Amino acid sequence: MTNSHITDVIGRLPYRIALAGGWIDQPFISEHNPSVPGSMVVVCVEPMFLFMERAGICIGTRKIALELWPDGLPERDPDELVRQLYAAENEGKHEPSGSQDMIGIIYPGINRLDYDFEYRGGIFPRHIESCNDRETASWLESVIKILPVAPRPEGYNPIETKNLVPDWIARLGQSGKSCYDAILDRDIKALGASMNECMLCWEKILPGTVRHHTLKMDLLPLLKHYQSKYAGAMYSGCGGGYLYVVSEEPVPGAFGIKVKIKQS
Repeated sequence: MTNSHITDVIGRLPYRIALAGGWIDQPFISEHNPSVPGSMVVVCVEPMFLFMERAGICIGTRKIALELWPDGLPERDPDELVRQLYAAENEGKHEPSGSQDMIGIIYPGINRLDYDFEYRGGIFPRHIESCNDRETASWLESVIKILPVAPRPEGYNPIETKNLVPDWIARLGQSGKSCYDAILDRDIKALGASMNECMLCWEKILPGTVRHHTLKMDLLPLLKHYQSKYAGAMYSGCGGGYLYVVSEEPVPGAFGIKVKIKQS
């Protein structure tokens, strides 16, 4: 007997990719933001193939979600589902994952998440702005090219060194706002610039995201190569994972995504 569809093997739930602003969903970051709210962008994507683990695609969160909801997301309030999934994943954890992982899976479309430490301790966003316009989603699909790099190694901890400088954290949160605006405007240069800015903020605030003694490759030269050749580039997560390249032209070796939008 053969499986008729890839979701019979990998599950029906979507994946999520995170674009500019990532890490602002962590309270230890947002607590120091002088320009609230700080924003980040997550995109819900169709499960068309198996993403690699430990690569910033929220595989761990998705596995827990599949255990909770093997037949797909329940028709309940999405905020309630986010809280349920957050609790299931982070029970007993000393360093909990951010809520953007859960939101990216549960909320369809392209979403800007606005975090304010004064709101629920910065754990959940104060506001979510969503775009489920098919033409905008199609444009994003056409300019985001994804290159496999390498999964995070065992023993890797990106937050061993923290430089929680308020000005850089403000810039991180602004990069998410700029990213979302660029997508709505379908402005490839602005989109690339927001992603480049996000990576610069990561390097300054949490240097372990791009340089760490457990990493077997030097991530920065690869990143800077693609940033210099194309409109912009950023890693899918700390320690590598995938590289998202912004380009209207094909990028050798890259593949694309299909944005999952809310059905009218």
